[in-house]
Amino acid sequence: MRKSWFISSLTMILIFAVSLVGCSNTTTTTPKASEPAKKEFKVGLVTDVGGLNDHSFNFLANKGLEQAVKDLGVKKGVVESKQMTDYETNLSRFAQDKYNLVIAVGFLMQDAVEKVSKDFPDTKFMIIDSSITDRPNVASAMFKTEQCGYLVGVMAGLLEKDPAIPNALSKNTVGLVGGMKIPPVDDYIAGFIQGAKSVNSDIKINLKYTNKFDDPALGKQTALSQIAAGADIVFHIAGGTGTGVIDAAKEKKVYAIGVDADQNYMAPDTVITSALKGMDVATFDIIKNVMDDKFKSGNVFFDLSNNGVGFANPTKVVPKEVVDKVNDAAKQIKDGKITVSNIIPSGF
Repeated sequence: MRKSWFISSLTMILIFAVSLVGCSNTTTTTPKASEPAKKEFKVGLVTDVGGLNDHSFNFLANKGLEQAVKDLGVKKGVVESKQMTDYETNLSRFAQDKYNLVIAVGFLMQDAVEKVSKDFPDTKFMIIDSSITDRPNVASAMFKTEQCGYLVGVMAGLLEKDPAIPNALSKNTVGLVGGMKIPPVDDYIAGFIQGAKSVNSDIKINLKYTNKFDDPALGKQTALSQIAAGADIVFHIAGGTGTGVIDAAKEKKVYAIGVDADQNYMAPDTVITSALKGMDVATFDIIKNVMDDKFKSGNVFFDLSNNGVGFANPTKVVPKEVVDKVNDAAKQIKDGKITVSNIIPSGF
């Protein structure tokens, strides 16, 4: 009887102890307060008529936006303009939809940005390659591309003096194919001419404008005429039209210099280097500044000193001694020993 009573009492004690532990666990667990929802940050990008497949400035700006999507978690919207009259409508659409930042790619959108930024003063805008300094809600990304134009000009001028390069036509002639005659195009051209002439005063430079950024067939036709006149290096500053310039050089087994992005992938045996414009970096940086409440209106400059411009690693066709001289010219520009003008020399 005593043994039975002892076992029953022990059982009751154990049950009571377990219940206390259970109660203790329950009362000390506090549900976490739900975190506030992260506010959505929207960025809209409007291309010019060249579109995203220009392998050039529209492509690069979108690349910077894609990086912001990946690294910063922004929500993106992209509209490709089919004609110049689309610019104002496309910019306004993003502003009406309360996007935090609206990006206009290219000088040709200046008038549209000036109007739309006035209509939507609470929306922040970024424009590439155009200086708007009188609006508190507009940041202008400006590139000193005369500097990288100078460097690829030095490279071309030195190569034209060396008849040993494969497929050289030995005419001491290069071709320049511009899109429209606007400052972002002419800055490159001005630098290229100065660079080429600085090392090869007798070089012949055949300059043509296509007046289009979206016509590869016209670019190819223009470059073929320059090659027929003796150019064995052609440099395009023509957006999507420039893809035709590269095709012409490839077809005739001469050389091309790309623009804005490293375009060697388009024709690895043809594109010996590219004049680089860091629009992807500029786009990402300004998006981040807006997110961090560090937006600054007015001009934001990018040049050799902050790696905003440069040139792509040359292919093996370019001798090391030529590359060394181009690097030396870059250093002299950074050190202020060479000043490159963005004005095209007279005679062109």
